[in-house]
This record gives sequence, C-alpha cells and structure tokens, in this order.
Amino acid sequence: MKANTILNPDLAQGLAQLGHGDIVLVTDAGFPIPKDANVVNLGLVQGTVDVLTILEVLRTHLFVEEVRFAPEVKTQYQSLYHRFQKIYTGSGADFIPATHEELVEKWAPKAKLIIRSGSFTAWANLALTAATDPNAWFRDDEGVAPLPRYLVRRERILNNTVPDFED
Repeated sequence: MKANTILNPDLAQGLAQLGHGDIVLVTDAGFPIPKDANVVNLGLVQGTVDVLTILEVLRTHLFVEEVRFAPEVKTQYQSLYHRFQKIYTGSGADFIPATHEELVEKWAPKAKLIIRSGSFTAWANLALTAATDPNAWFRDDEGVAPLPRYLVRRERILNNTVPDFED
C-alpha cells in the first residue's frame, strides 16, 4: 500500500489521466451526471465523503487554474465561500462564477472526470480546470518567456494570494 496518496484506484487513475485544460467536476450528491461520464462516486451516506474534503485532497494532487461555482456562494453562503478561498489560497487559481445551469449544461458534458460526493450542501458543485505548474514549464535557465497568464499565476502562488470573484 502506498503511503500519503489517494487510495481510491478509480480516482487516482482519473487524476493521472488529466492534462492541462481538462475539466474535473466535483459535485454534491444530487448533481445530475451526464450519461457515459467518467464518474468516481465517493458518496457513502449523507455528508460522507463531503465536497470540502475532496477539494482539500485534490488541492495537494492537482494544479488548478480556474475554479467555477455558483455566484450565490459568495453572497448567500459566505462560510462556504471562505472555505473555498482557504483551500485555493496560494494556488494561483481564478474564481469564476458559473450558474448551476451552466455547470449542468456546459461544464458537466466537458468534464473528463466527475467526482460525486455525499454532500447535501447548497451550491457545492465546482468545475476545476486542470493546469500545469507554471514554475516547472517555464524555467529561467531555458530562456523561454512564459505567457502573461503564467506570470500572473506564478505571482499569485509566490504571494499566497487569496482568490476572489471579480466584482
């Protein structure tokens, strides 16, 4: 048994197959999953395994450049919003609002991996865009200048920036 790694083989395999720009959807227990989707169902009973635990584990195993979720979280469920901020502080990721309808109709069909939780939490559905490590792909010793968006992500990681929706 490997230490300090994801034990669920389907989840470990799904994450290992991701590339830059692929979408990972992390959902509550009731999210409508598209037919033929690659789903890892981690829900056991109500509340277990919860979305926040999944996000915390993913944070240590996956570079993310965009985190999409319902804008209502910021205004109507501030404690959940602050938990999302805490998890993604220093990640370099952008928070981008996406309505529930957008998550269902646009992002779920594009998802390379869907992770269903046991959460019964309002607005606990997120689309994560997989990224690369901006420090690994553009090294100073190669003389290749990174694109501006990579410089921005590097700076956010270096400064341990707290992500926020753009107002």
